[in-house]
Amino acid sequence: MFSGIVAVVGRVSRVDPAAGGVRLRVDAGGLDLGDVAIGDSIAVNGVCLTVVAKSAQTFEADVSRETLNSSMGYTAGSRVNLEKALRLADRLGGHLVSGHVDGVGTVKHCRPAGDSRLLAVAAPRGLAKYIARKGSIAVNGASLTVNAVKGAEFTVNLIPHTLAATNLGDLRARDPVNLEVDMLARYVERLKGNRR
Repeated sequence: MFSGIVAVVGRVSRVDPAAGGVRLRVDAGGLDLGDVAIGDSIAVNGVCLTVVAKSAQTFEADVSRETLNSSMGYTAGSRVNLEKALRLADRLGGHLVSGHVDGVGTVKHCRPAGDSRLLAVAAPRGLAKYIARKGSIAVNGASLTVNAVKGAEFTVNLIPHTLAATNLGDLRARDPVNLEVDMLARYVERLKGNRR
């Protein structure tokens, strides 16, 4: 589990083909890996990945074909949001994020709004029912509050801190983004469906 509070922005240094997917090497960008063990989870652009190798400044993770098919994937040189898994004593500054991406959205625009930016994203139609005004959503692993929803399109405000601490300030129209809807909305729908 994660909080959606991005710790640092790292960089994918290698993407190598592997049986059933790819192996990533990620430059951790200052993320303290001293307490990370082989088998621990790190969210990379919102995708929960298992550390399979590490050094003082890098870690490697295997990414399955299923994960690649349901997320925006990875390219060498790309900047990625990183967050280590929560410990029970950690503060939950964002919202509960599983690291299981629900789908890939498309940036409609990212426009200045004073010192902030207004980010508009078109979500896959099947996810629209889980996105609510003033609800939470993770975009590339960053916990954000939804400002408005119209059909499958939603907007969020990116404050200066979020722009500086994540890769969301790099986004341009037509860029893909990993989306994870609030898990509570998914469970509510599941419970409603079981009553029928």
